Amino acid sequence: MSAFKAYDIRGKFNIDFNGEDVYRMGRCIPTLFNTTKVLVGRDCRLSSPEIFSRLTQGLTESGADVYDAGECTTPSIYWATAKHGFELSVMITASHNPAEYNGMKVSGKEAIPIGYDTGLSKLEKAINQQLPPISVKQGRTIDFDIERQYIEFQKQFLSDLSGLKLTVDISNGMAGLYIKKLLGETPVYLNETPDGRFPAHEPNPLEPENVKQLSEAVQANGSDIGIIFDGDADRVMFTDENGIFIRPDLMIGLLGHYYLEEKKLKGSVLQDIRTSKGVTAYLERMGARVDIWKVGRAFAALKLRETKGLFGGELAGHYYFSDFYYSDSALMACLIILRLVKRFRDEGLKVSEIVKKIDIYANSGEINLKIENKDAAMEALKKFFTEKETPTVSYDFDGYRIEFKTWWFNVRPSNTEPYLRLIVEADTEMMLQQKVEEAKTILKPFLSNG
Repeated sequence: MSAFKAYDIRGKFNIDFNGEDVYRMGRCIPTLFNTTKVLVGRDCRLSSPEIFSRLTQGLTESGADVYDAGECTTPSIYWATAKHGFELSVMITASHNPAEYNGMKVSGKEAIPIGYDTGLSKLEKAINQQLPPISVKQGRTIDFDIERQYIEFQKQFLSDLSGLKLTVDISNGMAGLYIKKLLGETPVYLNETPDGRFPAHEPNPLEPENVKQLSEAVQANGSDIGIIFDGDADRVMFTDENGIFIRPDLMIGLLGHYYLEEKKLKGSVLQDIRTSKGVTAYLERMGARVDIWKVGRAFAALKLRETKGLFGGELAGHYYFSDFYYSDSALMACLIILRLVKRFRDEGLKVSEIVKKIDIYANSGEINLKIENKDAAMEALKKFFTEKETPTVSYDFDGYRIEFKTWWFNVRPSNTEPYLRLIVEADTEMMLQQKVEEAKTILKPFLSNG
């Protein structure tokens, strides 16, 4: 089924998957994952109630009790899964995708992500076979309100932000349930009411058109920083005081000030294979050991747990924390970053000036290329550049990241979309443009039509 992805289950509802598929998943989950209790939350998408109903029907008919967390954020489900000892949870969401999409993020004990390689492939196989018999003793649906406890947990990261001017775009997503209870009424809020139609813009802050409203409001309001959440509030991104979008990997460096300086902790920091070398250097100057790993929660959360790292982050705006059960929380990242922004502002530094200390290389950002034969395209790129110049470092666990003396590139196949993704970073803008053009020339024969 096309809805089964590397990290989760996701697609256009009633096209890539439907209610019957969801019901069959519910029937299979208790046996497959050996559980009789499942925590279930959902976002505000128009199809979420139907998916919840069909999933609950399947789960309870198989004898499992469903603990209904209602509408909530994805990270709050991660937190509640680990906090309350659930062995399995399902968050009904399509995260940052457009309104016609939906899906499910599945987590195991301690909120460990269940991806395609760690359980979803078995679920995909199971729903296409004969279903287990309906249980003689059917499960119950139990209301399980997590909001109050979750907000109390987040408050420990809230600091005195008085005098800080904030503009917050909630993208009509799930952060709207909690954000005012943390930041109060002082910030300027945009699109604050959860609405699964996402009427203002799609809930994906990585697309420039979706940040335009925030950027304009930051300038109009004279804000110190702009904040934008995605649909299920597992990702958060920022603009500086000029409304200029901040590449999310740079904020990994900023978070180091909280863990490595303020809390004076020692340990490693995780970053994904696309992260700027400027971030690595910035963290290493604070004493961190930096680990590089694959893209996506299904990989990052497990790696951070394995290395017992302090925190980590991704170019996509996910930030993972050891004190959040090694999972990602946009709210927690936001509160810590605002704490640091306030500290630096009191020292006379604007957000743009903080970022400039981390963003020291010329970076292309992620370039998306529609390519069918991704493996051949990656091999061609690797061959071309390594024959011209000897690499200083090479990684091959998520596509390729190959570093040379004065520049590097990462090329990797998307796990969720039909694209090959390319990033190039260099010491100078001139070298960056040269290397990007060379890469595009090599990849041009592989481009798909349309």
